[in-house]
Amino acid sequence: MVTTADVLVRDLIAHGVSRIYGIVGDSLNPIVDAVRRTDGIEWVHVRHEEAAAFAAAAEAQLTGQLAVCAGSCGPGNLHLINGLFDAHRSGAPVLAIASHIPLAQIGTRYFQETHPQQLFAECSHYSEMVSTPEQLPRLLRIAMQTALGAGGVSVLTIPGDVSGRRAPSNAVGHSACAVRSPLVPAPAQIEELARVLDNADKVMLFCGGGVADAHDETIALADALAAPVGHSLRGKQWIQYDNPFDVGMSGLLGYGACYEAMHEADCVVLLGTDFPYDDFLPQRRTVQIDRDLTRFARRTPLDLAVHGDVKATVAQLLPLLRPRTDRSFLHRMLHEHARRLEKVVGAYTGKIADRTPIHPEYAAAVLDEEAAGDAVFTVDTGMGNVWAARYLTPNGQRRVIGSFWHGSMANALPHAIGAQLAYPGRQVISLSGDGGLSMLLGELLTLKTYDLPVKVVVFNNASLGMVKLEMMVEGYPDYGTDHPAVDFSAIATACGIPSVRIDHPGDLAKGLRTVLETPGPALLEVVTDPNALSIPPRITGEMLRGFALSSGRTVLDGGVGKMIDMARSNLRNIPRP
Repeated sequence: MVTTADVLVRDLIAHGVSRIYGIVGDSLNPIVDAVRRTDGIEWVHVRHEEAAAFAAAAEAQLTGQLAVCAGSCGPGNLHLINGLFDAHRSGAPVLAIASHIPLAQIGTRYFQETHPQQLFAECSHYSEMVSTPEQLPRLLRIAMQTALGAGGVSVLTIPGDVSGRRAPSNAVGHSACAVRSPLVPAPAQIEELARVLDNADKVMLFCGGGVADAHDETIALADALAAPVGHSLRGKQWIQYDNPFDVGMSGLLGYGACYEAMHEADCVVLLGTDFPYDDFLPQRRTVQIDRDLTRFARRTPLDLAVHGDVKATVAQLLPLLRPRTDRSFLHRMLHEHARRLEKVVGAYTGKIADRTPIHPEYAAAVLDEEAAGDAVFTVDTGMGNVWAARYLTPNGQRRVIGSFWHGSMANALPHAIGAQLAYPGRQVISLSGDGGLSMLLGELLTLKTYDLPVKVVVFNNASLGMVKLEMMVEGYPDYGTDHPAVDFSAIATACGIPSVRIDHPGDLAKGLRTVLETPGPALLEVVTDPNALSIPPRITGEMLRGFALSSGRTVLDGGVGKMIDMARSNLRNIPRP
């Protein structure tokens, strides 16, 4: 008998899906059994459904293709919700299958009854329930196309008894999904954009994830406008490399002259970014280019909104711009950027070989040196984001995945699972905090089960460092942020995963190389300084008052790794007067 579940699995395979992340459960049994009986797709057994959604999100972000996770009725699919929020806010095309109680029991307060199609509405573009086998093929097509087309999550709720029923003999097979085409603004919009930029003496570009395929065009635009180029955390990996106009990053994790360049410019051009921290934006003299109409003007007032892909828009714009000879604003910002980096670079270079506990910025810098040129880094929220933002050097091949929009703890390890399954031959490194790793610690068992060669680098400071910083900024004494030390290397060893624990900086490079060269999964635990925190590029009086009210033991640093070398190199390209 061909079941509704068989039709579901058949159509998923036809659309390029090769795995489903989840935990088996009674209402999922027909779907799991269909996977078992079907070539070309596998069930990836994780230890928590939240990890299933995170893993699918990472796979979808790296490949740009649909990824799938599933949860059984009630508590099972409820566990998906945090990872689905992360996927949805990241624009990752993910389909979640939420199995449900028997159809006839819905509405009777039955055992494990919830209403998934309502619960998941906020973290999805599409959330519907399949009530009959005849509905499944059509609703599945809509769900998949919505996830791919809108960029985000679709949810199909399927009662377990419906997925186990006989499929109708005339069930329509899959149909091709449409893919995105470049979006080019109307010529009048391009001409207006050129006019606005030509009338501005000092232009600054601020880049987000929307410049992913537009590096060369963006650099050409910066050159034509003599514009310094800043970026958000999501934009860093796409625009910072091979960029002679780089002035760093803005936001709470920022560094360099990005903030100053943005606020001195006559015109700020937001390129493919929905940067959420409006306090860091000038709130005037701003142009935005984006393919998503919903993002315009929700962070700052705009002088001009241009609807289009960054790559296509800039390609049309460049021939219309007037030649510029005055590059003084650009040169001044590049000098300021280098000066700021020079001022703080000693935070990770001064006597670090003998400094214990290990400074986490030094550990991040060593990781940057030792990791492969095309490594995929998955980064925990919190201080891990800071060290990744400031020390991982992009080169156009490396990828960095994190919960940059949803800001969830515990994302790095499950993200790494999805990344490694998507690219089995590529080096994948989970840059984990001790707080994040402990929250979904069971996923170490998933690494072992599938012998995934993920390398887990744990920054163990026995503290929730970012929360501690937030408390200090607001003037609160840190409370509840520190916890008893845990030996994560011992836990990994007990799971059957080779591990190394480092508590002296002189042993760090050797230990890291050992872990990176170990076949299969491996874990490096670095015991780091719990008082090593970070400061944003702009400090307000309120922040200073907060620090003054809190502990004075904290080390405030802003080291930035190899970026100082890049800044110095860019200065060498400036003609001397």
